Amino acid sequence: MVYDCIIVGGGIAGLQAAIQLGRYDRHQVLVIDAGDGRSAICRNYRNILGFPDGISGPELRSRGQKQAESLGVSFKHDRILHAEQTDEQFKLTGANGTEYRAATLLLATGVMDRFPDIPGLLSVLGSTVYICPDCDGHEIQNRRTVLMGSGNAGADMAMILADRTKELIYLNHESETVSPDRMESLKSLNIGYEEGEIEEVRTGNEGHEGDIKAVVMKDRRLFEAERGFIAFGGNKVHSELAGQLGVSLSHNKHIETDPRSKATNIAGVFAAGDLGVHAEQVTVAMGEGSIAAIWIHKALST
Repeated sequence: MVYDCIIVGGGIAGLQAAIQLGRYDRHQVLVIDAGDGRSAICRNYRNILGFPDGISGPELRSRGQKQAESLGVSFKHDRILHAEQTDEQFKLTGANGTEYRAATLLLATGVMDRFPDIPGLLSVLGSTVYICPDCDGHEIQNRRTVLMGSGNAGADMAMILADRTKELIYLNHESETVSPDRMESLKSLNIGYEEGEIEEVRTGNEGHEGDIKAVVMKDRRLFEAERGFIAFGGNKVHSELAGQLGVSLSHNKHIETDPRSKATNIAGVFAAGDLGVHAEQVTVAMGEGSIAAIWIHKALST
């Protein structure tokens, strides 16, 4: 079967695009999702219209898939390893050799943050420990905050967060070098700085198991915390399929798209969400998914 559109990635951008395409009532659409990504592990998005108390990434994804399926969109659990253009179609190959074909593609494979396997960290990520200062800087306002990171990436994040709280300490988990100018800036902003490997993130503040309580170092130093941030650098941009198709990438491996349509330089290939060049936020991903779907519909209708 040749689908009208295959969406690679079942995160927020991919799901919003699937819903929009499904509502045209005329396209055969398949979403291929590996089941991972940022939204699969975020415990609470609090910056989305209509959810003042937040909604978890898994719950948002579950609702989105059900909504898309009700509109006739198909879903397949697979990880696409190869993409190529053949004649006027695109051929995708999954992890077990399964082939999929489509007239158009939407790449929504996203970005994955790099963070060590620190016991306790995953249980509070997106709940009281955050990644994005634009999305969640509000959550640490005037709270005792521990930033877990590495080298200059962590120092840069600490400086961004400095105007949110006067109780901020940066723990350089990997003891990577911080440049002298950044060290001077940390000092001038009264940001605490410590080096050493983190043993665990303790949770359970006031009976809430999803809350960070403290960060414990391997040498048994303990830093109490009400909130946390991570900034280890080296985040993975999942643009390998784009590269195989000859899609133009920016210097940081994000996909370059037309800002109006989310189309790439390869006709029939679109990109949306964190994979593109923009602010990496869930609400932006929703908008881009919808925009891409509108222009995919136009391409299929001509």
